[in-house]
Amino acid sequence: MVKIRLKRMGAKKAPFYRIVVADARTPRDGAVLAELGVYDPTKNPTLLRVNTDDAKQWIAKGAQPTQTVNSLLKKAGM
Repeated sequence: MVKIRLKRMGAKKAPFYRIVVADARTPRDGAVLAELGVYDPTKNPTLLRVNTDDAKQWIAKGAQPTQTVNSLLKKAGM
């Protein structure tokens, strides 16, 4: 199964995340199929950039977003 999920990046105690499409069996920070955007909760205001067109295409192909990514996509206007 293909999932749309977060990939943790950044230093210790200073995380930021990439919104990626990956196989459900790969590790959290492993290989990805596509990168859809960036989420940085440490900035004020929170940074959220998502390519909604690509996200819609992956969801149409059957990719399942995680709960966190689903809420971020709703905030981004999907």
